[in-house]
Amino acid sequence: MTLQIGILYSRIRKDEKLLLTELRERGHEVTKIDVRKQTFDISEAAAEFADLDIVVDRCLATSRSLYATQFFDAYGIPVVNSHETADVCADKVKNSLALEKAGVPTPKTKVAFTKETAMEAIEEFGYPCVLKPVVGSWGRLMAKIDSPDAAEAILEHKATLGHYEHKVFYVQEFVEKPGRDIRVLAVDGEPVAAMVRSSDHWITNAAKGAETDVFELDDEAKKLVQKSSDAVGGGLLGVDLMETADVSGSHSEGSQTESGQRYTVHEVNHTVEFKALNDAVETDVAGTVVDWLEAKATAANASEAELEVTF
Repeated sequence: MTLQIGILYSRIRKDEKLLLTELRERGHEVTKIDVRKQTFDISEAAAEFADLDIVVDRCLATSRSLYATQFFDAYGIPVVNSHETADVCADKVKNSLALEKAGVPTPKTKVAFTKETAMEAIEEFGYPCVLKPVVGSWGRLMAKIDSPDAAEAILEHKATLGHYEHKVFYVQEFVEKPGRDIRVLAVDGEPVAAMVRSSDHWITNAAKGAETDVFELDDEAKKLVQKSSDAVGGGLLGVDLMETADVSGSHSEGSQTESGQRYTVHEVNHTVEFKALNDAVETDVAGTVVDWLEAKATAANASEAELEVTF
């Protein structure tokens, strides 16, 4: 079955090239939608969107992702990930709240709105602790705070920045992980593949130069991936876990495997990059993602057909 698939983007990276190649090799018709050149009408969809079976959001900018997905939801065109999922994942506060509500082990986190209350939160955690921007990716603008002097300097810097999001102080405990974290690419909670990202630096993002290698998920990690996906609304997601001997927080019992290993989920990403994962594993990542997209589009078409018959 040939599908009409839209790709929302602002730049075609290796990730998007992998998807585009796979889609075209299968004979699907792809409409590339550059959000930098696109306008969206609040009353009706553009003619080029009329026959789309599904849209895949690959926008780099969070604001564009949130607005564009909201428009496609309004047009009644299936979009992955949904606006609701994007909204939760794009904001670290909403992300953490969703994980906490779902009972997923996640690092202790406090949010403050002034330098004074942020300093109180930092002092309660003790040193080191971590200060993160509420919106951001690739490990940018994250700070490991090792002393009161460092805390005061960083808080003052953030407070003087212009954007209101910098006035939201997201303070998190520092988790002693074994020099690596785990990135899992999942589709509606089903793992596609997983890798470890290792670095001497405390930030272990692949974008920061971390070394990557395949990681075999155990049953407990798989359960956490499913639970985390459900917590944010499902979709094509990157679930980030850390191994720790003592997962703290309100779920202090952690999530322990038979070997004694524990995990904490620190983030779920909605416009997940997978080029590093594709290079690290034997799994055909793009192929598996397209399998899932085909199934989602087919299911959406079947539901629409049933509605037409009903009415």
